[in-house]
Amino acid sequence: MDDLAIIIVSTNEARWLRPCLDSVFARAGDLRLDVVIADNQSTDGTRELVEDEFPAARVVTCENRGFAHANNRGLQTTNARYALFLNPDTEVLEGTFEALVAALDARPDVGLAGVKQRTPDGLLFPTVRRFPNALRAFGEALGSERLGLRGDWFGERELRLGRYERELDCDWTSGSFMIARREALESAGCMDERFFIYSEEPDLCLRMKRAGWRVRHLPLMTILHHADKAGPSPRMAAQDAFARLQYAHKHLGAMHREAYRAALALRWFLRFPASGPRRTAARASLSILLGRGAPPFGTPPGQALVPRRREAVAVHS
Repeated sequence: MDDLAIIIVSTNEARWLRPCLDSVFARAGDLRLDVVIADNQSTDGTRELVEDEFPAARVVTCENRGFAHANNRGLQTTNARYALFLNPDTEVLEGTFEALVAALDARPDVGLAGVKQRTPDGLLFPTVRRFPNALRAFGEALGSERLGLRGDWFGERELRLGRYERELDCDWTSGSFMIARREALESAGCMDERFFIYSEEPDLCLRMKRAGWRVRHLPLMTILHHADKAGPSPRMAAQDAFARLQYAHKHLGAMHREAYRAALALRWFLRFPASGPRRTAARASLSILLGRGAPPFGTPPGQALVPRRREAVAVHS
C-alpha cells in the first residue's frame, strides 16, 4: 500500500503542471507516492507532458463532468493510506509530505487537513473557512471583510492571519489542497459529483464531521497558489452562486435556505453598480439566485440539488 496518493485534476492546465509536479516530487521525502493526473479531456498536451517528463506519475483520462467527478475517478485508482486533492496551479514552497503524513499518523482523529497557502505576491491566502449560513452570508454582503469584522459570525473566511501560524480546527478548508485519510473518505463518502465545481469542499468536510472526524489546519507545509489567476469571471461567479444553492438545498432547512438565498442575492445586488466583468458577474449571479437562469456548466439530468425558484416557492408555501 502507498503512503500518499496525490490527485491533480487538469482541464487544459498543462502550463501549470510542470512546476507543480517538480515541487511535488522534490518535497516527497521518504514516502511511497502515487501521483495521479486526472485529465478532464484536455487538448493542450497534458497527457504528453506528464508521460514525457514525469514517468513516476500517471494519467487517468476522465469525461469532463466536473472537479468532484475527476477527483473521484483518480481516487478510485489508488490504494494509499492518505489522498491529497491538489490543484495544478500550486507549488510546494516549504515542508515535506513525509512530515505531513507523520503528523496525521500522530492525530488519528483528523480526517482531513489543509496547510498554509500564499499568493504569487507573497500574501497569505485565507484557507480556514466556516460553514456557509445565512448570517455569515449577510455579513459578507454588507462588507464585513472590508470593514474588518472578523468574528466567527461575520463571514466564512478566517481573516485573523496570525492564527494560520499554529494548528487549529476549522469547519472546512480550500479544495486547492485537501489531504484526507482513506478511512475518513470511506466513512463519510467521496466528493458529491452533483457539484460540478465549487461547494464540494464544505459539503465533504461537513459529512466528515458528521461521521466523527476532525478537520484541521496544519501549518507544516506552505504552498504557492495562483488563486484567481484568470481574474473576474462572470461564468465562474454564476457557477459559484448555483453551487451555493446546491449546498443550501442539501444541508439547510427551508426557511434558512431562503434566507441564505436572499443574502447571496443582496451581495450581488449591492455590487451591481460596478462596471465591466464585475457588473456582468453580478447580473449572471443574480439570474441564478432568482431562478431565471441555468448554471454555466449545468448538471446531469436528475442530478440537480436546486429546484427552480417557482418550484421552491410552491414547496415552501
